[in-house]
Amino acid sequence: MIKIGVLALQGAVREHIKALQESGAEAVSVKRIEELNDLDGLVIPGGESTAMRRLIDKYNFLEPLKEFAQEKPVFGTCAGLILMAKRIQGQDHAHLELIDMTVERNAFGRQVDSFEADLHIEGVGEDVNGVFIRAPYIVEVGEEVEVLSVHNDRIVAAKQGHFLCAAFHPELTDDYRLHQFFVEMASQKKKVIA
Repeated sequence: MIKIGVLALQGAVREHIKALQESGAEAVSVKRIEELNDLDGLVIPGGESTAMRRLIDKYNFLEPLKEFAQEKPVFGTCAGLILMAKRIQGQDHAHLELIDMTVERNAFGRQVDSFEADLHIEGVGEDVNGVFIRAPYIVEVGEEVEVLSVHNDRIVAAKQGHFLCAAFHPELTDDYRLHQFFVEMASQKKKVIA
């Protein structure tokens, strides 16, 4: 069975674990660096990206996460997407710098501007329920990045190699197709590594 971890520093950890379990994976929360060792993939949940980065630094996760990501799939949602971007508008520095994309934080407005939308996600399906909460969006992507979903002319989901990201919160719905997509990515990658 594929074992996926959910970085448990902040965000909707339980919801991601449930979605991964419903998608056929063993799912565990990750609070210590050594817990990355036997995982086939990792989810970085939503939250507040600046606060998450502080916690990543506090617990010395930055380099271990970068090392993990060299070979294993990573799926970032909302703040997780921001942490995975190589460039962030208005900031001189990024965080994990995994995906060749520029993102804008809180791009859809404040908490009160949160909304839901039915999305077409390439390779996943139609009418995928996207929950956007103070969501970022992807301003531009490099040549190797595959755009998976666009909402109102804004890129809201993308994939580069074994990295997947979404500007919304798929874990807050009962639609587990995007988590199933990631579990399949991790399964395929595990076969390649083995």
